[in-house]
Amino acid sequence: MRVHLRRFGAAAALTAIAVGVAAAPVSAATRPGPLPAAVDDLHELGITGVQGFTRVDGVVSRARAGVGDLERGTPVPMDGYFRIGSNTKTYVAVVVLQLVGEGRLSLDDTVDRWLPGVVAGNGNDGRRITVRQLLQHTSGLYNYTRDMSGLFTEEGFREHRFDHWEDADLVALAMRHEPGFAPGTSWDYSNTNYILAGMVIEKVTGRPWESEVRTRILRPLGLSETSAPGDRSTLPGPHAKAYQQWQPGAALSDVTRWNPSAASAAGAMVSTPSDIARFWQALQDGRLLKPRQMAQMHETVLATTYQDFIPGGRYGLGVMFIPNRCGGYWGHGGDVPGVSTVNGVTADGDRVAVLALNSQLAGEEAALGVHRRTMRLVDDVLCGPGH
Repeated sequence: MRVHLRRFGAAAALTAIAVGVAAAPVSAATRPGPLPAAVDDLHELGITGVQGFTRVDGVVSRARAGVGDLERGTPVPMDGYFRIGSNTKTYVAVVVLQLVGEGRLSLDDTVDRWLPGVVAGNGNDGRRITVRQLLQHTSGLYNYTRDMSGLFTEEGFREHRFDHWEDADLVALAMRHEPGFAPGTSWDYSNTNYILAGMVIEKVTGRPWESEVRTRILRPLGLSETSAPGDRSTLPGPHAKAYQQWQPGAALSDVTRWNPSAASAAGAMVSTPSDIARFWQALQDGRLLKPRQMAQMHETVLATTYQDFIPGGRYGLGVMFIPNRCGGYWGHGGDVPGVSTVNGVTADGDRVAVLALNSQLAGEEAALGVHRRTMRLVDDVLCGPGH
C-alpha cells in the first residue's frame, strides 16, 4: 500500500534528521555480514528502529538497530511483528493464480464477469478491465488512497485511524474519478486494483480473501506469525512502535494502533521478517504455484511511473522485478503509516533479504538516500561479494 511517495519498498517521505531517544540506540546482530552495517546506517538516517533478516544458501542472519519505543528506549525486537503493507499484494496474487490453476478463474475474465456493476461511472468500465490488469496495475483505475485524509495528515489520522472500511466503499472512492488511462495501455500503481482482486477471490470461493490466504498459503507453509487482522488495530507482541512525522521538524507521532481495513487486500497483513523470508523463498522455489501460473506471475511490463527511482523496474502479477549488478531479483515492498518493508529474493529462492523500518519521517530530500541504502543492502545480500 502506498500512502505518500510513489516509491517502491523504501519508507515513504523520509528525511535524514537525528531522532532523540530516551536511551542509547541499540544495535545487535547474530553474525557478521552486510546486514548489521545496513541497519545501523538506516538508523543513523533517522529511522527509529530497523530490523532485518537474511538467508543465504541456508545460512540465516538477523540484525537490528535503534529503539522500539521512544519513551522507554527499549530495543527494537530482533524478529518482531509489523504491518507489511503492499507486500500483502503478493499473497493475494498467489491466491488468484492458484484459482486460475484450478480452472475456477481466468486471468482474461473481466472484472464485470465476477463483480457486475462495481466498476462503473466516470469512464470506469469493469467490462473492459481484466483480472490480469488488476494484478499488474494496468487497469488505469484511480488509486483510492489518494482520497483518504487519514493517511496524509495528523488531524486526519487522529480522526479516522479507527474507522472501519468496507471493500465496496474503498472502490467507490476510486469510482468518483476518471481512469488515468485506457485498460492495458499503460502502467501505474493503484491500490484499488487489489481491493477488487480481494473481492473477486471472495466471489469465486465464497470466502473472504483473508481466509483463502490463510488456508492456501499460511497454514501449508507454517507461517504462524503472519495474519490478516481484519479490524484489529493492535499488533501481536513483540513489536516495535510505529512512528510518523507529519511535517519536517515536527515531533514523531505514535501511529502503531490503526484499523487496517483501510488497506484490506491492498496492504492489511501483519508478519515478521523471518516469516516474510520463508514466504518469498517458498514462492520462488515452486511450492505455491504450478509452473504455468509461476510463468504468468513473472510476465512483466515496464513500471512506467517508477523509472525515476527504479530504472528498468518491471511489474508482474503481484511481484516486481528489479535489475541489479548481478542480473536482478523479485520482491514487493510496502508502506503504511509509520512502517515500511523492503524485500528481495533471487530467482531460485536461495537468497532472500527482508528489512522492516519502523518510522516514516517528513521531507523528501533524504528519501532517495534511504531508498538507495535499502536497495544496496538487498544487492549485497543477493549478489554476494563476488559481484
